[in-house]
Amino acid sequence: MGRRYIGIEVGDHAVTHCAPRLKKVIEGEQGGISKSIGWTGGGGFRFYRLGEAVFGEDGALTPGIAFANLAAHVWFAETGHAPDRAPDGPLLGVREGVTVALLYNGVLGDKRPQGGNVLTRATLALIREALNQAAPGFEGRLVVYGERSALSAATLEAEGIVFKQTPYDVRARR
Repeated sequence: MGRRYIGIEVGDHAVTHCAPRLKKVIEGEQGGISKSIGWTGGGGFRFYRLGEAVFGEDGALTPGIAFANLAAHVWFAETGHAPDRAPDGPLLGVREGVTVALLYNGVLGDKRPQGGNVLTRATLALIREALNQAAPGFEGRLVVYGERSALSAATLEAEGIVFKQTPYDVRARR
C-alpha cells in the first residue's frame, strides 16, 4: 500500500488485536480495505515494548534501574543504534571502532558498593577478555561507564579508555 508509519498503542490490545491484524494484512488477508484496493500482501512491521524508565521526572537515574535497561540506554547514547542483543556481562558491544562497557548493579556478581562497579585492573582485565572473544585484535576506543575509576588518568589514556561516571555522565536525550 506504500505506507510507512509508526503506530503507538497503550494497553494489552496492542498485543491481542493490533499486532495480529497487521500480520494478517501482510499475509494478504482480504478483510477491511485490502479487498477493495486489491491488496495481496507484503511488507512487514516491528513490534517493540517500551522498557522501564531510565530517568525520573527530576532527570536523575531511576533508583534501582535494571542493568539491561541502563545498558540499552548507554549503548544507544554511545552508538546511536539499538542493541542487537541483551548484554550478559559488562561488555555491551563493539560498533564502528568503539567498544562500550558498563560496570553497574553488580553485573560482575559483586553487589558490594565498591565491588564490580569500579574500574580497576581486575575489572578492566575482564572487559578485555570479553572483548578479545567478541572482536579479536580490536584496537579502537573503549568507553567504560562505572561508579568510579581506580586507574590514573595516565593509565586511562595509555589504555585508550574514556571513563564516564555513573550516574553523572549518563545523559537523557533533550
